[in-house]
Amino acid sequence: MSGLTRDAWVEGHGYLRPVARLCARVESLAANVVTAFGSPALPNWDDYADDYRKGVPLLRSATEAIDLALVGRMTGSLVGRLAADSVDGAIGFEAAALAAELRARSDAPRLVAGWLLGEQTFDPSSPGLLRYLGWTATARYLAPLVDAFGRWRDEERWHRHYCPTCGSAPAMGQLIGVDPGRQRFLCCGGCGSRWRYRRTQCPFCESDSQRLAVLAIQGEAGLRIDYCEACKGYLKTYDGRGDEAVQLLDWTSLHLDVVARDRGLERMAASLYEVPG
Repeated sequence: MSGLTRDAWVEGHGYLRPVARLCARVESLAANVVTAFGSPALPNWDDYADDYRKGVPLLRSATEAIDLALVGRMTGSLVGRLAADSVDGAIGFEAAALAAELRARSDAPRLVAGWLLGEQTFDPSSPGLLRYLGWTATARYLAPLVDAFGRWRDEERWHRHYCPTCGSAPAMGQLIGVDPGRQRFLCCGGCGSRWRYRRTQCPFCESDSQRLAVLAIQGEAGLRIDYCEACKGYLKTYDGRGDEAVQLLDWTSLHLDVVARDRGLERMAASLYEVPG
C-alpha cells in the first residue's frame, strides 16, 4: 500500500487547491454535524433480502429503518454552519440563501432527503451546493451502514449499473487484480458505496458489445478514462489498489473530466462537482 495523501496529490496538481480547501472545510463542518446525530441503526437484513434480489437499493426499500428526514435535518444543519462560517464569494452567498430557504419551510428535512434520492418535489435555489453538502453529510453519517451492507450483500446478485445503497449512477470505477481474474468495481460519489460490475458492460447504456475503449492520461499513472463507443459516456477509473482514499474521491480527478469533454465524451455519471464549460 503506497499511502498517497491528499496534500501530496494537490501539491502535484496545483489547480485543485481551491476545491481541496473547500472540501476540507466542509468535511470538517460535516464531522461536527454528524457527531451530534449519532450513528444509524442497522436494518434487519433478512427483511431486506427480497428487495435486494429485485434490485431495490437499500435506502429506497420499504423495509429500511433509516429515518431519511434525519438526513434532511443534517443537511440543513451543515448548510447553516457553512453560511455562518464567513465563507467569501459565491459559496458564502449561496449557503446563506439556502439556509434561509430551508429555515422557512417546516417540511424541508423531508423534502431535502427525498430530493437527494432523486425525487423531483423540491426546487432549491442552489441545487449544486445543496447536493454537495447533503451527500457530504449523508455519506459520513451512513459510513457504518455502508460498511455493514458491503459485508452482508452477495455481489453476484447485484451487478446493476446503479448504487445498491442509494440508487445513484457511479461516479468512478476501479479495476482490481490481474487478468484473467481481474475485477471491476463501480463507486458511488454520493454515499460512497462500491460494488462489483461486469468488465465489458457500459454502466450507462448497459451495452455489452465489447465497445468499451480506454483513454490513457499522460503523467497520471493509475488513472484512466473508460468510455463507451456506443453512447459516448465515460467513467474515470483507478487501475490499482492502495490509494483509493485519494484516487476515488472524484474531485481529485476533475482534470480528467476536462480531457474527456474535450474529446467529445459525455459525463453521465452522478457527480457532486461541476466542471465549468
